[in-house]
Formats: sequence, structure tokens, C-alpha cells
Amino acid sequence: MDRSIKTTLLNMCMIYDETNNKVLVLDKVKKEDDDWYGYTFPGGHVENGESLIDSTIREVKEETGLDVFNLIPCGVIDWDNADEPERWLVFLYKTKAYNGELIGETKEGKVFWMDKEAFLDSKLAPNMKTNMVLFLKNNVNEAYATWSKDGISQIKLR
Repeated sequence: MDRSIKTTLLNMCMIYDETNNKVLVLDKVKKEDDDWYGYTFPGGHVENGESLIDSTIREVKEETGLDVFNLIPCGVIDWDNADEPERWLVFLYKTKAYNGELIGETKEGKVFWMDKEAFLDSKLAPNMKTNMVLFLKNNVNEAYATWSKDGISQIKLR
């Protein structure tokens, strides 16, 4: 029995400024073939031959212009497709260690600093409020979600 399934690896990084209680936000633009838009954090796909952390560093640089380091793992979002054998694993990191100049805007959208509390009540990308639990709580490490063409049927935090 073949147990292999198509798996897409992704990453996301919360860059924060502890002194000012701010997070770096990406206002991701809506694309024709993608329903992931709104306020989120930098991140993207893990390329073949690239480590999880190296891919996160690259994606942050591409989307913000910043160099990040000392990434702290925050957990994994596990998206399971109920309609076909397919999964998306999103590896979450956070850091307060960065340097460089903020780009301001790329093809992905505008990037800017925002108060962390205001972020939680803003126009968040789908499921970002759930994702924030993993970024902010040390006792939650996984969000497991099942989705289908009819939408998300469940999200479990562990």
C-alpha cells in the first residue's frame, strides 16, 4: 500500500519589536488563483534542496528586504485536503533579530510595522487569528485543519 501523498512545504515568520510591541505585517494582495490575502506575515514555499530555516530567511528577504536570524520555531500548521491525497505543512518561526532596510512594497504586497494588538483586530488573512495562537503561546505547537472544496471542516489546536 502506497502511503505517499503530495505534500507542499511552506513557512511563515513573525518578526517582532519587543520594545514597541509591534509586528512586521505583509498586506498580501489578492491574486486571481489564490484566496490567501489580507494581513499576514512574510513567508512562502520551501524550494527543493533548501532547508526550512534557509527558505524562511530567503522568503523574508524577498518580501521585506530584511535579513533575519535566530529564528525560533513556533509550530506547524498541517492542512489536510479531504477531497484528494494532499497536504500543506506550514512551518512557523518568530524572531526579534533582524537588520537591513525595509522595502515597503513588493509584488506580494506592502510591508509595514503595526501594533501587535491592532494586528489581531485587523483585516487578517484567512485563519491568521488561529495561527497567532501558535506564534504567541508556548504550549500550542500544531494547528491541524481539514479542508475541501466546501471549505474548512475543522481546525484542531494541540
